[in-house]
Amino acid sequence: MQFGVVPRERFGFSVCSAVKAGRWVFLSGLFGGDLENGLAPEVLGRPGLPLAGLPRHRREGDAVLRRMVALLDESGAPLSNAVRLDQFYPTAAAVDPYHHARKACFGSLIPPSTSVLAEELLVDGAALDVSLIAVLPGHDMEPRRAIPPDVPVPEHSGFATSVAAGDYVFVAGQMANNEAMSELAGPAYRPAKAIWNGTDVRLQTEFLITSRLKPSLAAAGSSLANAVKAQVYLTDPADLPNFMDVWNRHFGDNPCALTVVTTSGLGFSDAVIEINLIALRDDGATQKQVIDDEASRPMRLGPAAVRAGDLVFLSGLYAADEDGLIPSARRAGHLKPFGGSAREQMRAILAASGRILEASGSALPNVVRAQHFYEDFGGFLASQQVWQEVLPDHPVPLQAVRLPPGPVPGCELVVDLWGYAPMDGA
Repeated sequence: MQFGVVPRERFGFSVCSAVKAGRWVFLSGLFGGDLENGLAPEVLGRPGLPLAGLPRHRREGDAVLRRMVALLDESGAPLSNAVRLDQFYPTAAAVDPYHHARKACFGSLIPPSTSVLAEELLVDGAALDVSLIAVLPGHDMEPRRAIPPDVPVPEHSGFATSVAAGDYVFVAGQMANNEAMSELAGPAYRPAKAIWNGTDVRLQTEFLITSRLKPSLAAAGSSLANAVKAQVYLTDPADLPNFMDVWNRHFGDNPCALTVVTTSGLGFSDAVIEINLIALRDDGATQKQVIDDEASRPMRLGPAAVRAGDLVFLSGLYAADEDGLIPSARRAGHLKPFGGSAREQMRAILAASGRILEASGSALPNVVRAQHFYEDFGGFLASQQVWQEVLPDHPVPLQAVRLPPGPVPGCELVVDLWGYAPMDGA
């Protein structure tokens, strides 16, 4: 069930803000207004009194969270059943006011959260774009907070490090900071004068996996072997080979779906990487199933997908072959004002996604979460119209942000999809 739908007559493609699928609710691309009118008047404030009332970004945070609560109410899920939050900001100035709004809304029950800086959001002037995942009451899915020892949570953020919901475990985005957020944790620290005493991204990746992710999973009854989906944000795309080398030492024999993108900045200035994770409980009935699709191997960094119960997690896809950007997108590069390359890239990504979802027991119309990471918004409209061509009757649960260029020249788009795969009898 989709709601919060903007019909295709408005933009040439159709989007939705929320999807209800089985026991899950997915809210996507929430900002302080609507696509018809932009930012709401209460966010913009009164032009003649710009400093009247609450701070500008606090008003924006409040507006986003009101929209979130309204959509959850419509779905039947209480706010206390939220299990994951993702936030993108084009300015760090929005973060602290939003945190005040978030605490006022969630109280002490803020779910695992990931926040990163982006270059730009879709709506002019917006400083906050949020997605949320929640579970419906019943189904033995009531969220349970897990508090791992020695995994710090910044006091100003206040989110749960990890939450278990049924057989699923959600782990917040982790950086290699110490508890006081004053410096890197000891094992992740490379002294500035120690020129070849390790590599920042290798040290931080190893530390995050062994000292942040593993304890967070263990506290909720899970382990790295049962990880099903990871998102990784790098501050420098050149760090990708070193990251992958360390990552594959831990996950090479038992991979999880993996999306890696470049971020404009993280919440701790010395951090070069942030990782969030979803896993299954070790003693749960739900089993992890790795899905293969040989044709898409050059398009991704992890396995094609991992199915876990009624959810299918795809690795992030970009339109590449063994030589880089696919030929059709290179040929269409001269049509940049028309989004020619972006259109071809999306067409290739959706073709691969459809095959992978079908191999997983799902289908492209069953996409419940669609994060689009653009290098250039110039191709946004053309690329989204491809969705309409492929799925004319299915609005896209869209979250789209602009991030710095990634590791493959010309690949201006990474798409991270989740699918719903109803269980037998569901």
